[in-house]
Amino acid sequence: MIRHMAARSFRAGGRLTHIAVSVGLAAVAVLSGAAPAAATHSWGGYHWARTAAPFTLKLGDNVDSTWDSYLATTSKDWTVSAALDTTIVGGQSSPRRCNAVAGTVQVCNSTYGQNGWLGIASVWVSGEHITQGTVKLNDTYFRTAKYNTPAWKNMVTCQEVGHTLGLGHVDEAFGNANLGTCMDYTNDPNPPLPLLNNEHPNGHDYEQLDTIYAHLDSSSTVAAVAASAAQTRSVDPGDTPASWGRAVAFTEDGRGRVYVRDLGNDQRITTFVSWAPDAPNAGLKPEGR
Repeated sequence: MIRHMAARSFRAGGRLTHIAVSVGLAAVAVLSGAAPAAATHSWGGYHWARTAAPFTLKLGDNVDSTWDSYLATTSKDWTVSAALDTTIVGGQSSPRRCNAVAGTVQVCNSTYGQNGWLGIASVWVSGEHITQGTVKLNDTYFRTAKYNTPAWKNMVTCQEVGHTLGLGHVDEAFGNANLGTCMDYTNDPNPPLPLLNNEHPNGHDYEQLDTIYAHLDSSSTVAAVAASAAQTRSVDPGDTPASWGRAVAFTEDGRGRVYVRDLGNDQRITTFVSWAPDAPNAGLKPEGR
């Protein structure tokens, strides 16, 4: 059976009405052999605590001019959600280290090395609440001809920021047909069929955010104003699997895709990885796992 899927979200008070329609994606998936998007891609129920809806999350701009337009596109894309807004503010970290700042997501680019990944997103979690996050975009790969394209830059920026909102991947197999969302692993984010473009969120992503943020909390972990340098955490997730803690989820080809570093007292750092498809030996599952 071919399904026609539509997602509609409405903000109270006339602030925003959006209709995000995924027309024919299931039909394309059937014809191409791809599985439809999963019913849920929340990661562990992690979310920002907030006392009002929608809420506004600040994205610290620590990227250079080659990334500014992609960060702007990502911020605009995720703000379509009825659950939240994102706004770009001045960065508060060095791009290389990309320190976290309480209540914000700091977005950075640098040449992080030939370590196999295009981008990583790290979120600091207390209990089930996200308290801060970082996104790193690896210019070691994005300065090569294969990845220095608008499609790859849009997809990876969108996916990593999506992780900091509480979303996981919808699919971790590079070779599957695209599912039309940036939260999908792929070998090509912009194939000939436009419905399979993986550069932006889709209606299912917005539906998932509606579900994650359907309740309010008694307190907030979202910064009302830009945090000070004194609020910057000293713990750095690092740039390699050895520094990210324990791999808890894996791609179809055996690479760790989610890592957890336990900080004690119900505090942890969760790191999501966007591997380069042509780096098959990076982050492989240890023997016996």
